[in-house]
Amino acid sequence: VQLVESGGGLVQAGGSLRLSCTASGSIRYIDEMAWHRQAPGKERELIAAAITNYDAKVDSVEGRFTVWRDDRKRTVYLQIHNAKPIDTAVYYCRAHLSTYSTDLTTYWGQGTQVTVSS
Repeated sequence: VQLVESGGGLVQAGGSLRLSCTASGSIRYIDEMAWHRQAPGKERELIAAAITNYDAKVDSVEGRFTVWRDDRKRTVYLQIHNAKPIDTAVYYCRAHLSTYSTDLTTYWGQGTQVTVSS
């Protein structure tokens, strides 16, 4: 199983950014997909988890972040609105899923850097 994130980069304060994370491999069932972030010198923190498919969206971080998933694409999304410099961090996706040869296991992506300039 691989989780590949994309969409990170540099954004100005007040701007928007969308991150994607796609799971690949012999996946049988996806239980939960989530986004975390880790700012310099801080611990990794949970942003939000999407436990259902498609149009179910979870708002987090003062309503500025939206997380949703599309199981047809095995992808979880993170939309950042009104970005702030404090949002600068490495963003990681996490998936709790089973394959045709393993039980439910947690997997992590490699992380994508988001930098918000003031």
